[in-house]
Amino acid sequence: MSDKTVFAYEKEMYEHSTYQLGPRTSHSIRTDAKHLLFTLSRYKFCAKMLEGKQRVLEVGCGDAIGAPIMLQSVGSLCAVDIEPLVIEQNKARNEFGSRLSFACCDFTREHPQEVFDAAYCLDVIEHIEPEKEGLFLSNLAACIAEDGVCIIGTPNIAASVHASEISRNGHINLKSGKTLRESLAPYFKNIFIFSMNDEVVHTGYTPMAHFLLALCAGRR
Repeated sequence: MSDKTVFAYEKEMYEHSTYQLGPRTSHSIRTDAKHLLFTLSRYKFCAKMLEGKQRVLEVGCGDAIGAPIMLQSVGSLCAVDIEPLVIEQNKARNEFGSRLSFACCDFTREHPQEVFDAAYCLDVIEHIEPEKEGLFLSNLAACIAEDGVCIIGTPNIAASVHASEISRNGHINLKSGKTLRESLAPYFKNIFIFSMNDEVVHTGYTPMAHFLLALCAGRR
């Protein structure tokens, strides 16, 4: 690369304003930066699995830190969250134009009318009250194409003894590999369970995993 090319690259880089992170991501960087690496690795897994899909849905997007990773692999992303303030902040920070859209939606009550090629949901189901889990999963499945793909990621109940007090209080519906499969079976024909420790995704012994990823194919 010539000095002229390097200069042009750096000039373009510095002409753009700094990319804005949401409050949750900023807090993560300040308090537990390595955990952010684990979170981003989960999005990388989703991006790899859903590569080439044109219309993708994220349920429980938070401040959408994973959106730039996903948009390297998919055509468009609709990111939804239950909190109106979070969605408004995301809309204000959006740098990806029409390829990235946001909406407020409570999946225990409703779902978007659009049908998506694929969907993913990370660190959400463990916060859903067990009695509302069926409604949540039914609404999630309802907005995925019949031959679509869905990824559900959640902490492993076996790892809860190592969780912080804040996490333990908020995680009211934790799963094991077995119970995650059982919960998803009424809604999807094929379910493939992956284990995750730190940023490494593998097919090792599920009870020793910190995080679980269920790749579901084919809506019932």
